[in-house]
Parts: sequence; C-alpha cells; structure tokens
Amino acid sequence: MVKPAVTFIILFLSIDCSYAQVQKDMTDYLRQKFIRYTETVFREEIFVHIDRDTYIAGEDIWFNLYLIDRKSNKPVFDDKIAYFELLSPENLPIIQKKIFIDKASGSGHMVLPDTLSSGTYTIRAYTSWMKNFLPYNCYMKDIEVYNALIRKPFRRKIYSDDSVSANKPEGINSGRSGSGLKVSSNNSGSGMLELIIRSDPEFRSDYGNMIYILIHTHGILNHISSVIISDDTAIIRVPESKLLTGVNHITLFDTGLRPLAERFIYTPQKYNELLKMNTSLKYKTREKIVLDLEIENKPGVAVDEGRMSISVSPLIADSHKTGIDDYLLFGSEFGIKIQKITGSKKPEEYTVGFIDSLLLSARSNWIDWDKVLARDQTDLKYPVERKDHFLTGRLISADREIPVDNKYILLSSPGKVATFQYARTDNLGNFGFKINIDESVSDLIIQPDDPDDKYRISIESPFSLRYAHSEVFSDSAGGLIPSHVLKQGINYQVNKIYETSFSDSKIVADTQPVKSFRFYGKPDIGLVMSDYITLPVMEEVFQELLPGVLLKRKKTVCDLTIIDPVTRRNFGFTPGMLVDGVIIKDPSIIAGLDPELVERIDVIKSNYMVGIYVFHGIVSLITKAGDYSNVKLPDYAVRMPYRVIDPVGSFKSPDYSGSAIMEEHIPDFRNTLYWDPSIKPDKNGNVRIEFYASDIVSEYEIAVEGISGEGKMISLKKIIRVE
Repeated sequence: MVKPAVTFIILFLSIDCSYAQVQKDMTDYLRQKFIRYTETVFREEIFVHIDRDTYIAGEDIWFNLYLIDRKSNKPVFDDKIAYFELLSPENLPIIQKKIFIDKASGSGHMVLPDTLSSGTYTIRAYTSWMKNFLPYNCYMKDIEVYNALIRKPFRRKIYSDDSVSANKPEGINSGRSGSGLKVSSNNSGSGMLELIIRSDPEFRSDYGNMIYILIHTHGILNHISSVIISDDTAIIRVPESKLLTGVNHITLFDTGLRPLAERFIYTPQKYNELLKMNTSLKYKTREKIVLDLEIENKPGVAVDEGRMSISVSPLIADSHKTGIDDYLLFGSEFGIKIQKITGSKKPEEYTVGFIDSLLLSARSNWIDWDKVLARDQTDLKYPVERKDHFLTGRLISADREIPVDNKYILLSSPGKVATFQYARTDNLGNFGFKINIDESVSDLIIQPDDPDDKYRISIESPFSLRYAHSEVFSDSAGGLIPSHVLKQGINYQVNKIYETSFSDSKIVADTQPVKSFRFYGKPDIGLVMSDYITLPVMEEVFQELLPGVLLKRKKTVCDLTIIDPVTRRNFGFTPGMLVDGVIIKDPSIIAGLDPELVERIDVIKSNYMVGIYVFHGIVSLITKAGDYSNVKLPDYAVRMPYRVIDPVGSFKSPDYSGSAIMEEHIPDFRNTLYWDPSIKPDKNGNVRIEFYASDIVSEYEIAVEGISGEGKMISLKKIIRVE
C-alpha cells in the first residue's frame, strides 16, 4: 500500500508537469501564430530619394524609390510596380505615376504644373500589396512648392497624427493607467534588459499569477516566455544580445493569450559607414566635379549588384534630408515621422531615453493582436504584382445600384491577333484581370458576358483613395518667401527665359512586351478573303465559302450557327463571335460588315475551353484595319487606353569640357546640380561620377542613398562649395 505522503508527492509532480506542459504549449502556440502572421501579412516599406525638398511651380522633380521588406530589412525583389503620387495640400492627387521596379529599385520624373499655388504638397508611394494597409503603410514626405506669380497665402498642411499616436488604429492597454498591470524597462548597461512588471492584488485575483511575454523587432521574434507574478513586482531579465537593433515591441498576455499591456523600447542601431566618398571640397563655376565612391567590399558579396542614387542640390540651413537608414528606424510601422522629430540631427545623435520617450505614445500599425491570434488570417484584396499588373473593377446593376455577383466579365484587345481573358465577379461584384507590365498603351474593351443594358462596369483606379487625415491652414506669413526660395525662383525664371531644359528623352524600362498569340490556336478553317472573288454580302460569304457555318437573316433577326461535323446537327448554341479579337453578342454585326473590309475569317467547329469558360465553337473575323473601328461599342461595355507603367525622363547635365562651350553666354542656373538614379559600382565596389558646376555660387549637399549588394542600407551626405 502506497503511503499518503508518497501519493501526495506523485500527485504534486504530475500537476506540476501538467502545468509546465500547458505553459510550453501556450508559448509554442503564440510563437507559431506570430510567425505565421508576419509571414502571411508581411509588411513592405518604401523609401523615396528625391533631389530636393523645396521646388518652384513648373520645375522637375527627380526621384528614385527603394522597396524593403520590414521583417528582414532586405530588398524586395517580387514587386514590379510602385504607385507614386503628388498630393495637394487638400490631399487631392495632382500627379500620379506607375513606376517600374527592377531589383527593388525604380526611378521616376515628373514636372510640376506651373499653375500650382504655394503650399505643402505630399509625395506618397506604395505597392499593390501596401494598398491593403493604407493610409498608414506607405511612404509619405511633405515638400514645399512656391509660386511667386500667384500671390496667395501659403497653404500649410497639418496632419492630425503629427502627435504620433492620434488617428491610428486603436491599440491595447499599454499599462500606463489604471489597468492593474504596468511594465517599465531598465537598461543598466550590464548586458541585460530588465523589464519591471508591477501588478496589484486585484489584477492577480482576476487574471491569476501567470502571464506570457513576447518581444519582437520589426516582426522578428526576440523572446517569448511565461512569467510568474506572485508578488507586486516581478523582474524579467532578457539578454540584450537577443534584442535586434531598432524598436523592440514588448507585449504581455494573460493565460488566455489576451493582450494586456505593451511597451516599445529602442535598441540603438549600429551605424556602419558602408560608403566612402573622395572629392575636393571647393570648385569653381563650370568646373568639372569628380566624386569617387567606394562601397565596402566583403568576400563573397557581389558589390556590383548594389543600387544607389545621387542628388546634388543647394544646401539649406538647418535642414536634414532623411536618409534611408534614418527612415527605416520607424518606417511606416509606427507612424512616427522621423524628419519632423530629428530636425537637423541624425537618430544616432539622440539618446536612447529620447527615442523611448517618443515611443511612449506609439502604436503598431502592423501587429494587430486580434488578427495575429485569429483563427483565419485576413483575406486581403490586393495581391503582390510579381509578373503582371492587376486591373480591377466592379459590375453594378445600373437601375438598382447594387453589385452583380457570379457573372463572367470578358476582356479583349482589338487587333489582328485575338486575345481573350475572362473573370467572374465575387459577391461584391468585384473582378480582376492580369495585364502585362510594359510601357505600351493597350486598347482594352471590357464587357459582361451577358449583354444587358442594366449592367454598368466601373473600373477601379490603381491608385488608392484612402488618405491620412489632414487639415490645411493659410499661413499668415505666407507672403514672406524664404531667401533660398527667392534664389530658386530667379534661377528657374532665367532657365525658362533662355529655354534651358535639363530633362532629356525618356529612359526605356527593362520590360518586354508579350508576343500575342491567337488564344484559340490553329483554326479548323482559316479563310483568307483575298483568295476568293468578292461577294456582295456576308451571308453569301458564309454560304459559299464556309461549309457547316450558317449565317441567316430572318427579318430583323440574324442567326449564326455551326453544324457539328460528327453528328451533322446544329450545336444548339450560338458560337463565340469575335470581330478584330473583340467578343460580340449580336450576329447581325457580322452580317452587316462589308466583305470588302474583311481580311480573314477563322472558325473553330467544336467546343473550345479557356479555363472553365466554354465557347460552343468560334467564328472570328479580322478586318483589314484590325482596330474594331467598324463596330459600334455597346452601352454596357467599356473601352479605354491603358498604360501599365509610365515612361521616365533622364536628367541632362551640361558638358563644359570644350573651351568654346565654357565661354558661352547662355546662363546655367540649375537648382538641382546633378541627379542620377542608377549608380552601379564595379566588381571592386568603386564608381566615379563626373559632372560640371553651374553658374550659381553656393554650398551644395551631395546625398547618396541606396542598397548594397548584400542588402544593407547606404546613406551618405557631404557638403561641397562652388565659388
């Protein structure tokens, strides 16, 4: 017989083991849910390098963008398109561009309308995937535009979230007031981060004496464990070596994995000088400026695969251009605008305590614990555009203004080679098509498969209509234009008078148009009209030249049928009909064509499937023009020209190497001295940049931004003087 004491010990040990197993199971479950979320609902960041921060209405803006994965802090090579916008002070789009991304980088150029009034304008950039999380998951930067010819007050944009935490998704209780649980941190420099957790008896009575703690840095898990809080104060020590540099997000959970409190702390970044620049610090007007750049070269790293852009523009006092490394400290994850906080300093010049104080009111725009711990991950509308661009829209019942679901939508492009796509509307009437990514302008016709004048197709803009909330104030001192802006304005006017342009012909993106093939392959009958005598009407063409294909007119009704070559019977369905590659639904359109205008007729005599869409035979007519100009577009269809990516201009820098050109009297008043969006080092990590100074005596800031061959961020600034 087992003694009572032994029985008690066995029971205690079994309970303790069971309790430990529950702890392990819960931490494993939390770990798996978190990792799955950050992999499924991954976060992209865009950084945009622009040539200047201040412009005159009518000037050029040159820019280059870099796409980075928030979790790995590495370049993103999947996306091929970025959406770039210039927004007015009232958040209305002024200019919109679709930029081709090649190996995580894409360059662009736009001309500011000379009718813009003075004010704060916003540059905004995002990908298709980032549209799922707007208005917060995007790059935003304010620039100032001045127009001395339009005497209106300066319209200054103020964001309601400039206070860091306002107007952001509501977070969990961060333990700063009345929750019964508070968390604070102490970094003593001993190599251990101390997290002090204070709880009151009421909290421990309600939630028990065990909690879970999870620490991550931009989606990478640093630490996860269970903690016993039997007393008012519990101290958790986490080795600092486990914390990644950047913003560490600490969250406490109860035993049901309900988030209770959170805190954000800062682990200083290690700033390594990956790029060195050698140049003279002083130059004369129109003298050649030489910059020798040397990127850190490590064994096994292809340094020539790095991407960098460079701008050289007049230095503005007390101004600090935010570099890519500065920006990624917060990115768009927390909504903290680093350029509004750091002013003329870089983040490494601030203490850890200062950054931590900023983070006291922060919220994560990415890690939503309700979504992280949900049974199913969020169904997101906008996919990554890896190989194709997605053109989306909705089918609406025009008379009732409600979405129409479960209907086929057809996409055609007029031409002599018939192409075809179909989509089916979802329960909200949404549909989408894949369009090849290139610079060509496509002629697209979109229509419902069921012809009905009560249907209306609405094509969705590829640019998001979700904006961060802001207000506009007329600056009472708007008439006082800063001195550096007055100089820029004079320079711009001089260049305009002398018709001096620094924009060259467009750069062709490295894209390849897809060669078109007939979607139905080789036809059973391929009738070339020029091989036969001209017949007066299409009915006779079908009767005499297309055996087994019947086109008959009965009063005002016209029928087109195909005889099954096996059963010799009518299929019983109207075949798919096309004119110049465009689906039509009315056989009388074919009957009404002038045979003189028709070049070719293709016929498929059997059922033909494209995916799950079935054609009961196909009759395809190609006209000599091949542009669908001989057919009236039905009211329920939409025809539109569509370009997937916009062409890009190149910056033109004058060459003063010849003595005659050096002495010419045409003034050179460039506000941007030099711009190049695609600097590529050689295999040794070196690159030489040469350009000429202008006629403007000034200090200039050289700014280089980019990504190294191993995916590290590059940011370097240097001041030179032209005198």
